[in-house]
Amino acid sequence: MSRKKPSIHGQWSSRWAFILAAGGSAVGLGNIWKFPYITGVNGGGAFVLIYLVTVLLVAAPIMVAEVMLGRRGRQSPINTMRDLAHEAKASRHWYLLGAVGIGTGVLILSYYSVIAGWALAYVFKTGAGALNGASPGQVHALFSGLTGNPYALLFWHTLVMVMTMAVVARGVRSGLEKAVRWMMPALFVLLLVLVGYAMSSSGFYEGMRFLFKPDFSKISPQGVLIAMGHAFFTLSLGMGAIMTYGSYLSERTSILPAVAAIATVDTLVALLAGIAIFPLVFSYGLTPGAGPGLIFETLPIAFGQMPGGAFFGMLFFILVVFAAWTSTISIIEPAVAWLVENHRYSRKRACVVIGVVTWAIGIATVLSFNAWQDYKLFGKTAFEAIDFLTASILLPLGGLSIALFAGWVMSARVVREELSIPQAWIYRAWYVLIRYVAPLGIALVFLNLLGIV
Repeated sequence: MSRKKPSIHGQWSSRWAFILAAGGSAVGLGNIWKFPYITGVNGGGAFVLIYLVTVLLVAAPIMVAEVMLGRRGRQSPINTMRDLAHEAKASRHWYLLGAVGIGTGVLILSYYSVIAGWALAYVFKTGAGALNGASPGQVHALFSGLTGNPYALLFWHTLVMVMTMAVVARGVRSGLEKAVRWMMPALFVLLLVLVGYAMSSSGFYEGMRFLFKPDFSKISPQGVLIAMGHAFFTLSLGMGAIMTYGSYLSERTSILPAVAAIATVDTLVALLAGIAIFPLVFSYGLTPGAGPGLIFETLPIAFGQMPGGAFFGMLFFILVVFAAWTSTISIIEPAVAWLVENHRYSRKRACVVIGVVTWAIGIATVLSFNAWQDYKLFGKTAFEAIDFLTASILLPLGGLSIALFAGWVMSARVVREELSIPQAWIYRAWYVLIRYVAPLGIALVFLNLLGIV
């Protein structure tokens, strides 16, 4: 199918353009904001080890499958799954996999842009010296003043959404590809500068022990669930982004090596972020398990005390903004592509429609930190509820559906044709992982979530 029908949206100019774009999708707030704080909350090294195993045995094989489905279908996730189900003579309801993925992406971006807005605000705050010599109380007051002000949050949330749609509206090569070509290298340079600084700090070795020495007594079944959910979150699986990016991939590009490069880059950035952050946390006697406020309340204390803290603090938050930006443009792309395909919208009009809808949903997250903070659903604020629903339920569910479709519904001949893996043992290993290991792992996590195991 893919060999006869190119995507109407365009195609990546090269294999490296795809790796940069998909890597940009994977590398985001999940690596620099979420990974360090959930690692801190869940005890450090043991959580990191479980996360790495999950990426290798579950998330990466599913990423291979999602790219394959996208390239085979050459359309938005809904239309891709509709056509692939027809090709496999399977139930037409498989299109719901694409629909749920697109909806999940919109939900994630609705709060993702709010958190990215925090980072954008902190670029200016740190650059202006607002953290210089700040005490823990002053740093807390600064963060509380930002999150407690719905108008300020709404402004930064709006700015991030405008930045996102401005790139997406320009298309595959002129927008998505050009953006990641300079943002991804810049992200790595900034991260390496911060790692170099962390290596000179007094808490470097203590930070490394915390990050890489496993203590399995600190891991709970809930921690395993969080590790698996984060593996899907950080690789952008189950939300249609990788499937859509795969639809722009040349048939001459081998999928497995490209995905291996993307997963390696994503994991490396997450570990480098931990290496940059935890030494500073221990150097200044801070708490690694500070939760979501780790980079906004805990780390700024260190920036306020260290020499050149305003400069390094500003660099750090620019890094966070770049990482978030490369992800936001991929998260919204599937919904935009679907509107263009199904309703004959121009790309710019589709961007405006999806952007406004996502922005409006994001207002719930904005208010969950201030005016609505006492209104809770099952004990969770709007932000916490959306985060839990997407990261712990919808993304793993989407990954499970992708694994089942690729492993059990698609013809083995079609799968082998699309992947074109010359080494038979590598193909067999992937097929075992996608058919048995990945579905079983996700199912066990869901059963634990429901209290059954």
